[in-house]
Amino acid sequence: MRGFGVHSSMWTMSWDAEGAARALAAANGSGFDFIEIALLDPASTDARLGRRLLTEAGLPAVCSLGLPQECWASRNPEGAIAFLTLAIEKCAALGATALTGVTYGGIGERSGLPPTQKELDNVARVLGQAAGIARAHGLDFGIEPVNRYESHLINTAAQGVQMIERVGAENMFLHLDTYHMNIEEKGAGNGILAARGHLRYIHLSESDRGTPGMGTCDWDEIFATLAAVGFDGGLAMESFVNMPPEIAYGLSVWRPVAESADEVVGKGLPFLRGKAAQYGLI
Repeated sequence: MRGFGVHSSMWTMSWDAEGAARALAAANGSGFDFIEIALLDPASTDARLGRRLLTEAGLPAVCSLGLPQECWASRNPEGAIAFLTLAIEKCAALGATALTGVTYGGIGERSGLPPTQKELDNVARVLGQAAGIARAHGLDFGIEPVNRYESHLINTAAQGVQMIERVGAENMFLHLDTYHMNIEEKGAGNGILAARGHLRYIHLSESDRGTPGMGTCDWDEIFATLAAVGFDGGLAMESFVNMPPEIAYGLSVWRPVAESADEVVGKGLPFLRGKAAQYGLI
């Protein structure tokens, strides 16, 4: 996936006929190159309809998710494999190119302790099997490190690389997120450098998950380092403006992070495109 994309949560968290049509129309109208579909409930996703809408919109897609609590890989490997298998099948049926996100666990999964060896062993087994299933469907398979308040398993680029290299699947990649990096990395540039051999996708999200350019993320450092490592993957805007309660809980989004999706896209996208052009990424 290349160019500038957008997470579907900007407009909807439900990939049904109404939500998909709304998100695709808005993404196309804003000039995005692809869309990232929040595939939180694969069983309820009408992949045939979704594929038709994507084709009509002329937008490529990737899918992303976090595992529901009953299927957390660290505790229930078989449940996680079953959930990811269905998600991969839906992703392929939609015509997407990859499944990524917190594919190794839940958003809000915290034990209160560092990950145990058993938890990491379970996660590695799940990811290995899932990556193999994804490869059989012609899909790439990503993992996204998230901050310590959302998971105790994989928080930094270096931890993500360690897991990918342990699993050893050629179609696995690292998916970074500037919001999480702003919390966990000793400088976003160092995180990008640590990820460089596996980095194919990045969420461009402000320090408060609001409008890019209106927070404390060091965008010059981010784009300069992406350019330095020759990044040519997907650049996806992600901002959580309107969240359903169950998602807001896991993300700890208790207040509006921007006035509207129109503000995030209208101000944030030109800002990010300008930075990408400044550093030769587009």
